[in-house]
Formats: sequence, structure tokens, C-alpha cells
Amino acid sequence: MIPILERFCKTVEVVAGLLLLACTILIVASATGRYLFTWPVPDAFDISRLLIGACIMWGFASVGYRGGHIKVDLFAEMMSPRLRRIVDVFAWAMLLFFVTLLTWKMFERVESAMRSHEATFDLRISVWPLMALIWAGTAVTIITVLVRLYLIATGRGELEHSESSEFGDEPNGGR
Repeated sequence: MIPILERFCKTVEVVAGLLLLACTILIVASATGRYLFTWPVPDAFDISRLLIGACIMWGFASVGYRGGHIKVDLFAEMMSPRLRRIVDVFAWAMLLFFVTLLTWKMFERVESAMRSHEATFDLRISVWPLMALIWAGTAVTIITVLVRLYLIATGRGELEHSESSEFGDEPNGGR
């Protein structure tokens, strides 16, 4: 099961990277056009802000599985591994709850943009497809966080650095 998850997560990371590449190219092209030729790319601002949102949410989906987010473990270091696992399960369950709410609200926003025919300023391009891309990132985040929660709850997930040193999984017994 883990190789399938790794491939899925790798695909999510590739999507996030491609979105970031597209956003970067658009911003550089628009800035270059604006300052060198006094002709910016039309709708670059609107499209780039939506692409940045998609980059963030697809990147968040990757973090949801890998668990590489910033965390403060001052108190966790003082806990036993069993209590730490309980706290981790609770924390990841709360993250899953809030990501689910975010996904639901983002879907409502996509529907609203589609119904109202919301469009960009210059070229009148419909914005709902880009918003749907952001929503897809939040939906994928639900999947990745759910998988990570399952792995933590069942003890099948990779041990965090501090946990692995307690179990002697590092070279020299974690010393």
C-alpha cells in the first residue's frame, strides 16, 4: 500500500511544482513586459493570484501526507511515545476536520463563481476553473491527511525524529 501512496504523493508534488512553474513564468513575463515594453500580460494579476492559491493548496496536500510542516514539540518531547501518538492522532484529526471545512467552503466559492459568471478584468476569462483547481488541491489534502492520520493511528507511519531516537532506530541507538 505504501508504494501506491508514495506514487500518489509524488504526483501531487509534480502538480504543485508545475503550478508554481506556471505562476512564476506568468509573473516574470508580466513584470518584464511591464517594465521593458510598457505592456504587461493582460489579467496576469488575477490569474497569478489564483495560481498561487492552487500552488499553496496542492503543496499543502503534499505536506498532509509527508507531515513536513512546522511544529513545536516542546511538550511532545516530554511525553511518552504512546501519549505522543495520542496527541498526534488528535492533532491530525483536527487538521482533517478543518481541511474538510475548507474544502466544503471552497466548493461553495467555486459554485458561486460559476453561477455568477465571475471573470477576470481584462480578458473576461471565467475564474471558476482556476478556483476549481484550488478546490481540487483541498480535496486531495483531505485524502493525504486522512492517510497520514490512519498511518499514525495504526502505528504504521514513519516515526518522527524524536520518536525514532527513543526507540534506538537511529545509528548508534539514537545517541
